[in-house]
Amino acid sequence: MIINVVLVVAAFLILIKGADFFVTGASSIARKMGITPFVVGLTVVAIGTSAPEFFVNVIAALGGSTDLAIGNVIGSNVANILLGLGVASVVATIAIKKQTVWKEIPFALLSALVIAFVTLDTVFSGAEVNTITRGDGFILLSFFVIFMVYTFGLSKVKGEKDDNQDSIDVYSWPKSLLLTFGGIGALLIGGDLVVENAVAIALALGWSENLIGLTIVAMGTSLPEVVTSVIAVRKKQADLVVGGIIGSTIFNAFFILGSTALVKDIEIAPQKNIDITFDTLFLLLISTAFFIFMFVGKKHSLEKWQGVLFVVAYLLYMSYAIFREMY
Repeated sequence: MIINVVLVVAAFLILIKGADFFVTGASSIARKMGITPFVVGLTVVAIGTSAPEFFVNVIAALGGSTDLAIGNVIGSNVANILLGLGVASVVATIAIKKQTVWKEIPFALLSALVIAFVTLDTVFSGAEVNTITRGDGFILLSFFVIFMVYTFGLSKVKGEKDDNQDSIDVYSWPKSLLLTFGGIGALLIGGDLVVENAVAIALALGWSENLIGLTIVAMGTSLPEVVTSVIAVRKKQADLVVGGIIGSTIFNAFFILGSTALVKDIEIAPQKNIDITFDTLFLLLISTAFFIFMFVGKKHSLEKWQGVLFVVAYLLYMSYAIFREMY
């Protein structure tokens, strides 16, 4: 168990350095291609940092561990919003563009609503078991295609001024690509090390698969997003932060959960119906809170006090998740 703890610490160091390389490389590519960092966040950052969730879920589904799969997606999205945005906004206030407030954030809110609709069969149809079927998987993937088409159109919009464009260092194509993909590699390795060793520690402590998926695995696979957000905001790349978190949340909900359901129907044990209902509605609640915060205090900004509330909410949620599992 001591070795596992040491490896977790080493994984954190890999994540931090990988995020630094990734943000630097992705920002350079965005500048060279004339694409805004926000669009890079919605696509490259989101997909790159969500890769751990994808691999964990597909492997979990193939192995029949569906409790871990659904817990990982919901837990990861909760961590993205409360930790990714929360910690980053504690470091520095995050200014968010008007278009993002009215288009991309509502799309992230929609993703939480769709998760609720396809997951909570006991609530909406009176079924005895909550199941995300292959049909639901196709619906989720359809939403993902719509989002990608929208994002592609967004990348073609010309003339949008980027306030942070002049602060971005530009490197040669080979170096930019090396930094970007090297950073993604480090994020994947670091995330995998965290998950593998954190799960080993959790199992040694006697935790269940569902709790591991919702807490340890979700936090581990969300670390790339969280670390990347903190590094990006320190580099004054707020658009990369917001784009990365929103994109990752949508990617998790629509692509990862949809792909997992195609591999195997995600059936939630009847005794977990109350828990999954609470977790799903909590995700919907904090997604709504994120949107409402855009109009509370400094308009279209996520301030430090709001970030503190997000972090505290996450700690309370994790405490409750552990408490209900233990008792």
